[in-house]
Amino acid sequence: PCLRCFCSSVAEKTGKVLGEFCRCYKEQYGVALFNSVRYEIEGNGGPQAQLLHRKVPLEDHVIYSGNLFQYIEENKKWRNRFCVVPHNYGLVLYENKLAYERDLPPRVLVNSAGYKILTSVDQYLELVNSSLPGVTPKSGHSPILKCPTDFPLILWHPYSRHYYFCVMTGKEQEKWRAVFQDCVRHCNNGISEDSKVEAPAFTDAVRMYRQSKEQYGTWDMLCGNETQVLSNLVMEELLPELRTTIGPRLKGKAQERQRTWIQISDAVYRMVYEQTKAQYDAAMAKCEEERPQMESIIRTDMDQIITSKEHLASKIRAFVLPKAEVCVRNHVQPYISSILEALMTPTSQGFAEVREVFFKEVTDMNMNIVNEGGLDKLVEYMEKLSHLAFHPVKMQSCYEKMDQLKLEGLQQRFDVSSTSVFKQRAQIHMRQQMDDAVYTFETLLHQELGKLQGKDDLCKSIQRILERVLKKYDYDSSTVRKKFFREALLQITIPFLLKKLAPTCKGELAKFQELIFEDFASFILVENTYEEVVLQSVMKDIMQAVKEAAVQRKHNLYRDSMVMHNSDPNLHLLGEGIPIDWGEEYSGQPEAEPATDKRRRAKQVVSVIQDDEGVLHYKAGAEAVLQPGSPEPRELDPGAPPSSPDGVEGIREALVKESLGDGVEVEERLTNAVPASPVPGADVLSEARVPHATPASPTPGAKTPSPSAGTACHQPSDKETGEEVAPLVSECSPLQPAGTTESGEGVQTEF
Repeated sequence: PCLRCFCSSVAEKTGKVLGEFCRCYKEQYGVALFNSVRYEIEGNGGPQAQLLHRKVPLEDHVIYSGNLFQYIEENKKWRNRFCVVPHNYGLVLYENKLAYERDLPPRVLVNSAGYKILTSVDQYLELVNSSLPGVTPKSGHSPILKCPTDFPLILWHPYSRHYYFCVMTGKEQEKWRAVFQDCVRHCNNGISEDSKVEAPAFTDAVRMYRQSKEQYGTWDMLCGNETQVLSNLVMEELLPELRTTIGPRLKGKAQERQRTWIQISDAVYRMVYEQTKAQYDAAMAKCEEERPQMESIIRTDMDQIITSKEHLASKIRAFVLPKAEVCVRNHVQPYISSILEALMTPTSQGFAEVREVFFKEVTDMNMNIVNEGGLDKLVEYMEKLSHLAFHPVKMQSCYEKMDQLKLEGLQQRFDVSSTSVFKQRAQIHMRQQMDDAVYTFETLLHQELGKLQGKDDLCKSIQRILERVLKKYDYDSSTVRKKFFREALLQITIPFLLKKLAPTCKGELAKFQELIFEDFASFILVENTYEEVVLQSVMKDIMQAVKEAAVQRKHNLYRDSMVMHNSDPNLHLLGEGIPIDWGEEYSGQPEAEPATDKRRRAKQVVSVIQDDEGVLHYKAGAEAVLQPGSPEPRELDPGAPPSSPDGVEGIREALVKESLGDGVEVEERLTNAVPASPVPGADVLSEARVPHATPASPTPGAKTPSPSAGTACHQPSDKETGEEVAPLVSECSPLQPAGTTESGEGVQTEF
C-alpha cells in the first residue's frame, strides 16, 4: 500500500507540473506559428552561406566500436562488453562481438543526453556524496565503486542510472572519452532545429515556465529530446522532496544507501518519463489539430495582427524602456566587451583549429597521392576524409579549445550556472563547419575529375580547390561565430535584465492585456512582447560590440559589409545532386564482388573490428548467450570469445597473466579499438598518416590488417540506440532496480 501511494503521489505531482507546462506550450505554439508564417511571407535571411551543407551526413554508418569492461550492478561484477556507436550516437552494448555479428539483441541501449563523462572514481564519488546530503562513507570504508584498472569511464546523470566502464590503457581511455563526449554532445542537441514552430514553441515554453518559478538564466538540463527535457524539468522539482521523504528512511551502510538512492531516483525518472511522453504527445497532437485553422486566420489577417502587435509594443515600450535602459547602462553595458572577449578567444581558436585540421588532412592526402599513385588512392582517402567531422579523436583538438572558456566573476554577476551550454553550442558549430568544408571540397573535386589528364593535374586541382574552400570557410566561419557571439550575449544578459526588472515591471503587465483583440489573442502575448522590448534595449549595444570586434579584425572576423556575392553561382546546384559514393564510382571493384559484402564494408566507415585483436584473452570457456525467444542459455561455438573473469580480483589476475605473456605483443592485444584496415572508407578513426612535412611512400613489406568477415553484419536501428523507450510494465514496478541482468532476461533500455 505504501508503494502504491508513493507511485500515485509521484504521478499526481508530475501531472501538475506537466499541466502548467502544457498551458505555456499552447500559448507559445500560437506565437511561434505566427512568427513562422510571417518570416515565410516577409523573409529576413542573413548572408548566404558559401559552403555546401550535407543533408544526411552519417546514414547507415558506425561511428566507433570496440571492447571495454562494464560493471554490472545487479551481481557486482565486471564483464567484457562489445560497444557499438551507430550513426545516431546511441551507445549499444552487446554480450560480445560474436553476439553483434550474429544479430542478437543488445544488452544495453543508452541515450547519453544529460550525462557527464568522468575519468576518475574520485570525481564520481564526490558527485554521489553530494547527491544525498548527510550520507557519506566514513574514512577507510569501501567506496560505492571499485575499478580494477586505473582507467575508468563513468557516465553520471543527476536523475537516471549511472554506467561504469573501464579500459586497459590511458590511450584507450582518451579515445573512448572522446567518443562518449561526442555521443553526449549529439544527444544533448536533441530538439530538431528544422522544426520552425514546435521547437521554438517548446523552448520558449520551458523558459516561461521556469521564469514563472523565479528561475532565470541558463539551464544545464535543457538536454535531449522534448520528453527528456520535460522529465528533467519535473525531476528538478520532485528531487528535493524525494530526498526529504525517502533519504532518512534508507537503511544499511552509507554505500548501500547511496546505491539504493541512485536506483530509486532512476525508477522515479522512468515513471516520470513515461507519463511525460504520453501527456506531452497529447498536448502536441491537440495543437497540430488546431494548426490549419490558426494558420488560415494568420494568413487572412496578417496585416491586422502585425498592426495590433506594434500598437501593444509601443505602449509597453513607453512603460518599460526607460527603466530597461537605465538597467542596461548601469549593470550590463560596462561588461559586454569583457563577456565578448571571454567568448571570442576560445571559440575563434577552436574554429582556427578546424581550419588547420582540414588543411592538414587534405594536404597529407595530396602528398600521399603524389607518392602512391593517382585515382585509386584518391578514392581511399576521400572516403576517410568525407567523415572527418565525425571523427571524435581528430576533432578533439578543436573541441578542447572551448575548455578554456571561463566567465569568472561575470558568471556570478549574471547568474550563469555553467558555461557548458556555450561550449557545447560552439562545438556543434565547429563540427558543422568542418563537414560543410569537407562536403564542398568533395563536390568541387568530383566535378573536376572528368577533366583531369593525370596525377599532376589531379594534385594541382586538389590544391586549387582547397584554397577556394578555405576562403569560403573563412567567410562562413566569421558569419557563424558573429551570430554565436550575439546569441550568447543575449542568453547571458536578457535573463539578468528580466530578473532585475521583474519587481517594478512584471506586476504591471496585466493591464496591457486589454489592448489585444480577442481574435488575435492566440498570436500576441503580453509577456513575449515585453521580453522583445527588453531585448531591444540591449540589442544595440551587443550589435555594436560585435561590429567593433570585426572592424578591428579581432580573431579573423569579417566586417558586416564584407559580403561574398555569387562567387560560385552553380555550386549550390551541385549540392542538390545525388550524394557522392567514392567507392561505388571509382574503386574499380570487380563485378563478381557480392553486393552484400560491398554494403557491409561501406557501413563500417569509422571502425573495423578485427577478430584477433581488441578482445582480452582469458581462460578458455564458452559463454552462454540467450537467444531471442529461447528460455535457456545455449553454449556458443568453441571458436567464440572466451568468458570474462568476474570481479575486480579476476580481472587483475587476468591483467597480470597478459602482461607476463607475450611481451611486445601485449599492447596490441589489450587495445580495445584496434587500428583499421586500409579498405576504402574503412576507418575514420585511424591514427596513422604520412607526416605533413615529409611525404613518403608506405614502408615496403609493411603488414596491413584485413577486415574480418563479419565486421559489419549488423547495423543497430534507431530503436536499438535508445531513441525509443521501452514501456514500463506496471504503475509501481519502476521502484524495482531497473537494468539488465546477467541471465540474459531482457534488455535494459535507457532513453
